[in-house]
Amino acid sequence: MNNFRFLIIVGFLSFFAACQNPDKEVITPTPVTPPETIKPAVDPPVANSIGFFLLDWQPKTFTAPAYQDAAAPATAVHTITIDASAVITKVSRSIAGDNANLWMTQILTEPALMTHLNNLQPHLIRFPGGSISDVFFWNAPKNTPPADAPNQLTNADGSKTSMPYWYGKNSENWTLSLDNYYQVLQQTNSQGIITVNYGYARYGTAANPVAAAAHLAADWVRYDNGRTKYWEVGNESFGDWEAGYRIDPSLNKDGQPEYATGELYAQHFKIFADSMQQAARKLGKTIYIGAVLYDSPVQSWQTNTVKTWNTGLLPKAANTPDYYIVHNYYTPFNQQTNADNILTSAPTETKRLMDFVKQSVQTAGVSEKPVALTEWNIFAVGLKQQASYINGMHGVMVLGEALKNKYGMTSRWDLANGWNNGDDHGLFNIGDEPDGVAKWNPRPAFYYLYYFKKFLGDRLVAATMATNPGIETYAATFTSGELGVTLVNKTNTTQTVELKINNLRVGNRFYWYTLTGGTDNGEFSRKVMVNGSGPTGVAGGPANYATLKANSALTQNSIKVTLPTRSVVNVAVDKN
Repeated sequence: MNNFRFLIIVGFLSFFAACQNPDKEVITPTPVTPPETIKPAVDPPVANSIGFFLLDWQPKTFTAPAYQDAAAPATAVHTITIDASAVITKVSRSIAGDNANLWMTQILTEPALMTHLNNLQPHLIRFPGGSISDVFFWNAPKNTPPADAPNQLTNADGSKTSMPYWYGKNSENWTLSLDNYYQVLQQTNSQGIITVNYGYARYGTAANPVAAAAHLAADWVRYDNGRTKYWEVGNESFGDWEAGYRIDPSLNKDGQPEYATGELYAQHFKIFADSMQQAARKLGKTIYIGAVLYDSPVQSWQTNTVKTWNTGLLPKAANTPDYYIVHNYYTPFNQQTNADNILTSAPTETKRLMDFVKQSVQTAGVSEKPVALTEWNIFAVGLKQQASYINGMHGVMVLGEALKNKYGMTSRWDLANGWNNGDDHGLFNIGDEPDGVAKWNPRPAFYYLYYFKKFLGDRLVAATMATNPGIETYAATFTSGELGVTLVNKTNTTQTVELKINNLRVGNRFYWYTLTGGTDNGEFSRKVMVNGSGPTGVAGGPANYATLKANSALTQNSIKVTLPTRSVVNVAVDKN
């Protein structure tokens, strides 16, 4: 018997009984509340700027953390409305990769570092690392470059650098060999993105240096044998800091100009891509090859190479590149940027960069392709900004904004670098940080990225606020039914928010981790506190981050959280 028919019968009997005995109280049945209507989520078409980076997408299942009961605020000033049915994009597994480099040891030999990497699960690790890529010979033992690699390379100012090369078969403990890189990928369940040596096509002294460099790249594809899907031709090849930007024309045998240009790079890119793709096809493997773009409009200080790079490259390369590569370091180069400007740069610059790439492609009349941000960090110096919790907050927003703006992938620069009085991009202390900080101690940014990924679902969904109080919100559902929300309070004011969740069957409990800075070093603390727990030393975060209990409360009184000043709060909401 359905509910409607049951209510009619009960109502009739009650009325009849009352008529028979008017002194007896009439009992009105409790109305049945209809079940909540849940609008189903529909995945949108894959954006061209993401493309094949979603081919390895996988559904995610949320596992509730161990928790301790905590008090949620009784009231909230701001309301964030989340619509679980409004899918912005599926979440690329490559959205939060990292950069390795050749001066950070063999990695496999460092158990503490490997433990942190396995906890972080970068999924994607770029190699061999930045400008080294253009002087790297993947198949050469130490100090044995090819015969057609000159003993000296020409710098931008015309001076010479002697034997600047790096080698893939160097097994010394301070560097990272190619074979150990592959082992790191395997042991961390990651895939690679490899940057082949484009500079060799410029400075090589063979009769046809481009063919020699392209053949070397194709040989790497053959050796790789399908282990790597994503490849880049050159690193920042427009830069006057890059090997191959300026060459000695007297040593060149195929008539190349002294300075690199975007048009020349495009011409060479086609040769590289043809050789590498042929090698992959013969192996029955699929690879994707990216071309390097510059990341901002023409400005007066730029070299002519930079000013004309994109306009020369894009039409000449046509639709040969499988994807476009950009780098961005968000804040002005070598300036003492303050915390407010660092935090503001994450949402504004991530959108500006994507808009610029799309406009450049449209102007050139070529097809839109996936966009990969293969290096990013901040350039702020002088106050230990790069090693601070502010850089961790910035990193969370870069990843969230990259999702919103539909980047195919990002990889942060870098896993380890060098202290340089705190102007250190490294996610980990490479062993030179002062004050007794342990080697491989994670910097604050590590903890921010770890918890962000822990609560990041597999579909980014819409989150809106009626006001703009300096809070950024990134919400993503899990295929298993739960919701993860990351809230970033960029302001110096404590804020309270309530989450109104539509089109999701909310369960009984929600969980959260609150990340804040310490009180050291002014506004650039080298510490991060997670639910009040911090490091035992002068830098980093809690050693037990992987088992640290979440705060938790019941959802029956709504979902409200407090956002301390300049904090990140990661929230997960149970399913019903």
